[in-house]
Amino acid sequence: MRDVLTIGTRSSKLALVQTHMIRDALLAAHPGLTVAVEHITTRGDIILDRPLSAIGDKGLFVVEIEEAIRAGRVDLAVHSAKDLPSTLPPDMILAACSQRADPRDALVAQPGMTLATLPPGARVGTSSLRRTCQLRALRPDLTLLDLRGNVDTRLRKLREGQYDAIVLAAAGLKRLGLEDVITELIEPDVLIPAVGQGIIGVEARAGDDEVLRLLAPLDDPAARAAITAERAFLARIGGGCQVPVGALAHFKGDELLLYGMIGARDGRMVRGMRSGPASDPAGLGSALAEELLNSGGQALLTG
Repeated sequence: MRDVLTIGTRSSKLALVQTHMIRDALLAAHPGLTVAVEHITTRGDIILDRPLSAIGDKGLFVVEIEEAIRAGRVDLAVHSAKDLPSTLPPDMILAACSQRADPRDALVAQPGMTLATLPPGARVGTSSLRRTCQLRALRPDLTLLDLRGNVDTRLRKLREGQYDAIVLAAAGLKRLGLEDVITELIEPDVLIPAVGQGIIGVEARAGDDEVLRLLAPLDDPAARAAITAERAFLARIGGGCQVPVGALAHFKGDELLLYGMIGARDGRMVRGMRSGPASDPAGLGSALAEELLNSGGQALLTG
């Protein structure tokens, strides 16, 4: 066993909270292990003056950390799974998935305010085309504005009056102890979440048997099945930051239910649900993607 296991991570407060969750789980599973943390700045952290969709890259918060793994500077990386591209490079592997936290989106606005009661023309901030598309379909009267920065920065911009409301991932707010700022948890039948939302994904070098063995106890089977279905859905569509796509899988008995959406920036979208055996989550994801592509989704992507 190597003397020190080094985790690569972004340096935002949420990234560090999630990294220390994985660090603590590793130490609990392997008493005596030493785990270090290295902060890595990614392109997505540097470019803050443009919407994510305008930068045009997949893996904006991932590539530099993968390079550190390849170079041997770090042994593994901790990510919000929703930041991972649908297909990892062949030399990388999603080695562990944490138990899923709340996958829902959260509205942060004035106390008591909900998505339905926001006044016409209210300025709503989000960096996600997926959210923008679904919000535009639900409330075409809202003014949707781009919102960048870490969670603290986004909340500060809201307090300063730059926005009337913002939409963030509930899991991140809860992990940061900021659940009290949430004015509404938006159900998935209203806003389908991002692929992998609420799951912490641990990336490692394919073939690094020692690291993969150490990470194996951290892998949650239910989260693994769900994210496999969701990522297969995303991969078949080919969606990155520039395509409004959402998916959420969960168990119902022994079956896996997958909900998905493909949209356009103007609020047009197709949504659907499909169920299948948990033994073939990737097949379920691909099948739902095909169904939605053939039901108008392909026209939205190319229109």
